Amino acid sequence: MFKSIIKGMIIGIANIIPGVSGGTMAVSMGIYDKMIHCVTHLFSEFKKSVKFLFPIFIGAAIGLVGLSFVIEYLFEHAPLPTNLLFIGLIVGGLPAMWNRVKGNSIKGGHIVSCLVFFALVAGLAAFGNGEGTDVMLNPGIGMACILFAVGVLASATMIIPGVSGSMILLLIGFYNPIVAEINNFIRALVALDMAGLRRGFALFIPLGIGVIVGIFGIAKVIEIVFEKFPLYAYWAIIGLIVASPVAILLLSGFGTISAGSVLAGVVCLAVGCAAAYKLGE
Repeated sequence: MFKSIIKGMIIGIANIIPGVSGGTMAVSMGIYDKMIHCVTHLFSEFKKSVKFLFPIFIGAAIGLVGLSFVIEYLFEHAPLPTNLLFIGLIVGGLPAMWNRVKGNSIKGGHIVSCLVFFALVAGLAAFGNGEGTDVMLNPGIGMACILFAVGVLASATMIIPGVSGSMILLLIGFYNPIVAEINNFIRALVALDMAGLRRGFALFIPLGIGVIVGIFGIAKVIEIVFEKFPLYAYWAIIGLIVASPVAILLLSGFGTISAGSVLAGVVCLAVGCAAAYKLGE
């Protein structure tokens, strides 16, 4: 259970960092297929699915809320080692994914699938690294509908390996406002500020409903793809995994580079690779 919580924390942290994909982290740790299966069979295999998903969701919640301030601090004060840590976590999952396709004949379609999805992620990072104008989040029926749609989009992109949901939110101008509202909600909760809590609920309930709808909708599509075209899906994911470090390098700032930061970065890269490989066993 503890190991599953750690995996969930890594996925949760990844989902709040533009350029990093929580889906890719799930693939790297060897739990992506099972997560999709448990989501799509939640009601038909309720006990089994909840037993698997619950600690992962607990860990993701801890990563999203409890560790967001830590990650923000690390990216501000040690950007190179932190980025290399996440690159290591991604690259460390490649051996497990390669084992899925090893021994099968490689067809032209497999290579095309890999290259197309590599280009998709790298292209989003290369040409979409500007930020959209931040929107104003004001509670109301219209904003509730918009946030529902944003929740669907965010969750769909967050569970697709290689696609950073937070980067998509950044491009459409919702990332910074939502992060700010999460921080405001936490402060209101600590201070028992009822007005702040009501505002938070008015914004996050439609967003949360959209996230749930998006997760179930896209998970079913992904399950069908894995059932009917497994090798094409695995080659596509390999392309997404290989492209993800490229996206991080294109989107991230590395601050002042010194001998110390490079050494720390190399250590973090090795630790990330080892951790992903171990978690994927």
